Amino acid sequence: MNMLEQFGNIPIDNAVLYSITDKYKFQRNKIATMEKRNELIRLKKGLYVVSSKISRKPLSVELIANHLYGPSYISFETALAFYGLIPERVYSVRSATFKRAKRFDNAVGVFEYVTVPHDYFSIGISQQTVENEYSFLIATPEKAICDLLLAKNNLRLQSVKAMNEYLEEELRIDFSILRNIDTEIFKKCIDTGKKKRELTMLLRFLSEL
Repeated sequence: MNMLEQFGNIPIDNAVLYSITDKYKFQRNKIATMEKRNELIRLKKGLYVVSSKISRKPLSVELIANHLYGPSYISFETALAFYGLIPERVYSVRSATFKRAKRFDNAVGVFEYVTVPHDYFSIGISQQTVENEYSFLIATPEKAICDLLLAKNNLRLQSVKAMNEYLEEELRIDFSILRNIDTEIFKKCIDTGKKKRELTMLLRFLSEL
């Protein structure tokens, strides 16, 4: 068995790689060779993921996003696509963080991190576990919609009708899929005072569905 197979699709750092290559005299060269052979995929300096041909497991862009930059959670269009709430294919993996905005381009894809307020960040985060093997943090559908509104500049939605048009015509969110809406998440987001008018209109719109 290849020594890397044990890590599956969970990102690993240099410390882990040095611990498993300690029998080699030139460990850095060994790691570089594994990368050249496409056994390892470099995500950023010092962080890698084992290729699917070695791990025999599909890569998880959500898990990679959590490890690339944190604290963060999957959100925005990426989360809505994950839940099947929007029809479009998402070409970049977007996450929320309370740290400064960041972007990573690597062999796996494009990973973007959008800054949200610290007191707002922890609301509505869910842990998704896949096949009892790994977990990642993602916004609930409610929080992902709030994040989209919060991050949109110059957004002025003054009525429930305007909110309806924006969500269903511009974002193309399919609310027929969303069941058991958790209004408490919207209320907590509103209480932080960020985009209060827009989030209040959002809550009123969803309450009428």
